[in-house]
Amino acid sequence: MTLVGKGVCFDTGGLDLKPSAGMLIMKKDMGGAANVLALAQMVMDAKLKVRLRVLIPAVENAVSGNAFRPLDVFPSRKGITVEIGNTDAEGRLVLADALALADEEKPDLLIDMGTLTGAARVALGPDLPPFYTNDETLAQDVARCASEENDPLWRLPLWPPYDAWLDSKVANGEQRAGRHLCRIDHLRAVPAALRRGREKLAACRHLWLDAIGEAGAPRRRRVSGRARDLQTARGTLWMIRA
Repeated sequence: MTLVGKGVCFDTGGLDLKPSAGMLIMKKDMGGAANVLALAQMVMDAKLKVRLRVLIPAVENAVSGNAFRPLDVFPSRKGITVEIGNTDAEGRLVLADALALADEEKPDLLIDMGTLTGAARVALGPDLPPFYTNDETLAQDVARCASEENDPLWRLPLWPPYDAWLDSKVANGEQRAGRHLCRIDHLRAVPAALRRGREKLAACRHLWLDAIGEAGAPRRRRVSGRARDLQTARGTLWMIRA
């Protein structure tokens, strides 16, 4: 089993700079890595009989003289070229390379987590993280364990027709959902998953959890941010046990 967690320690947005208000919560962009490390610790504490590999791509998205630019063509680890549509959509590039590395061992189960799209939060709110998988049995296991742990998740579709939104005239694909979607950018969550799906995986089963995080959630929420993070890791642990 391999766990991959997006570890963007701080995200300025790059040359497509975030507004100052949006930047104030960007220490949380390593939420996927934090959840993966917690899950790995729980797996080891439970002494589960699995061979565990953990990958944390730890980076910063900053502005500098050699920062990547919109319209650059980025070569991925797997050899797929990606046109940069927005430098603030760096997370899917980071995760794609980490997943390519993880997949070289062809694990039986590959789980990755990342604070990838605010669009997922717009769709489902702050208390209902989405997950994606093409494995129906795995999806049922995740849903069952989430229900048993009282830590709800919601499956979003990997809808194939949206894959065309990722086409590029100068590369194998674009890193976000095309410039024609700029004014309806809250539709990014599913294309973001498809972006990573273009890098075909050899892993037997693959699960992606969008760890959208608790920062900025309504104060009246029933579960604290720390408790929610622990619940998410615990629910995933029970799925692994099963």
